Amino acid sequence: ESERLVQQALSKVESGRTTLIIAHRLSTVLHADRIVLMEEGQIAAIGTHAELLERSAAYRDMVALQFEQASVNPDAA
Repeated sequence: ESERLVQQALSKVESGRTTLIIAHRLSTVLHADRIVLMEEGQIAAIGTHAELLERSAAYRDMVALQFEQASVNPDAA
Protein backbone atom coordinates (compact mmCIF):
# COMPACT_ATOMS: atom_id res chain seq x y z
CA GLU A 1 0.00 0.00 0.00
CA SER A 2 2.71 2.50 0.93
CA GLU A 3 4.66 1.73 -2.25
CA ARG A 4 1.55 2.38 -4.32
CA LEU A 5 1.11 5.75 -2.61
CA VAL A 6 4.74 6.66 -3.30
CA GLN A 7 4.31 5.69 -6.97
CA GLN A 8 1.20 7.86 -7.26
CA ALA A 9 2.93 10.84 -5.66
CA LEU A 10 5.97 10.45 -7.94
CA SER A 11 3.76 10.29 -11.02
CA LYS A 12 2.17 13.63 -10.12
CA VAL A 13 5.51 15.33 -9.42
CA GLU A 14 7.29 13.92 -12.49
CA SER A 15 4.78 15.12 -15.04
CA GLY A 16 6.55 17.40 -17.53
CA ARG A 17 9.77 17.52 -15.49
CA THR A 18 13.19 15.98 -15.32
CA THR A 19 13.26 13.92 -12.13
CA LEU A 20 16.20 12.20 -10.46
CA ILE A 21 15.13 9.24 -8.35
CA ILE A 22 17.53 7.20 -6.24
CA ALA A 23 15.93 3.87 -5.39
CA HIS A 24 16.65 0.42 -4.07
CA ARG A 25 13.31 -0.92 -5.21
CA LEU A 26 13.31 -1.53 -8.92
CA SER A 27 9.56 -1.12 -9.14
CA THR A 28 10.15 2.59 -8.49
CA VAL A 29 12.19 3.03 -11.69
CA LEU A 30 10.83 0.40 -14.10
CA HIS A 31 9.20 3.03 -16.32
CA ALA A 32 12.04 5.55 -16.19
CA ASP A 33 13.41 6.91 -19.46
CA ARG A 34 16.91 6.11 -18.26
CA ILE A 35 18.16 3.91 -15.41
CA VAL A 36 21.73 4.17 -14.15
CA LEU A 37 22.96 1.01 -12.41
CA MET A 38 25.69 1.70 -9.87
CA GLU A 39 28.09 -0.92 -8.51
CA GLU A 40 30.69 -0.07 -5.89
CA GLY A 41 30.30 3.66 -6.55
CA GLN A 42 30.81 3.32 -10.31
CA ILE A 43 28.37 3.41 -13.21
CA ALA A 44 27.95 -0.20 -14.31
CA ALA A 45 25.24 0.26 -16.95
CA ILE A 46 22.80 2.82 -18.33
CA GLY A 47 19.59 2.18 -20.25
CA THR A 48 15.89 1.55 -20.07
CA HIS A 49 14.55 -1.39 -18.10
CA ALA A 50 14.36 -3.48 -21.29
CA GLU A 51 17.86 -2.48 -22.40
CA LEU A 52 19.36 -3.32 -19.03
CA LEU A 53 17.60 -6.68 -18.94
CA GLU A 54 19.26 -7.46 -22.25
CA ARG A 55 22.73 -6.06 -21.50
CA SER A 56 23.38 -6.36 -17.77
CA ALA A 57 23.63 -9.63 -15.86
CA ALA A 58 23.77 -7.69 -12.57
CA TYR A 59 20.51 -5.88 -13.41
CA ARG A 60 18.84 -9.15 -14.45
CA ASP A 61 19.91 -10.72 -11.16
CA MET A 62 18.49 -7.80 -9.16
CA VAL A 63 15.19 -7.95 -11.06
CA ALA A 64 14.91 -11.70 -10.54
CA LEU A 65 15.71 -11.41 -6.84
CA GLN A 66 13.36 -8.51 -6.10
CA PHE A 67 10.41 -9.81 -8.07
CA GLU A 68 10.90 -13.36 -6.79
CA GLN A 69 10.73 -11.98 -3.24
CA ALA A 70 7.64 -9.96 -4.16
CA SER A 71 5.81 -13.05 -5.39
CA VAL A 72 6.63 -14.88 -2.14
CA ASN A 73 6.05 -11.85 0.10
CA PRO A 74 4.07 -9.02 -1.56
CA ASP A 75 5.29 -6.52 1.08
CA ALA A 76 8.95 -7.14 0.10
CA ALA A 77 8.78 -5.43 -3.30
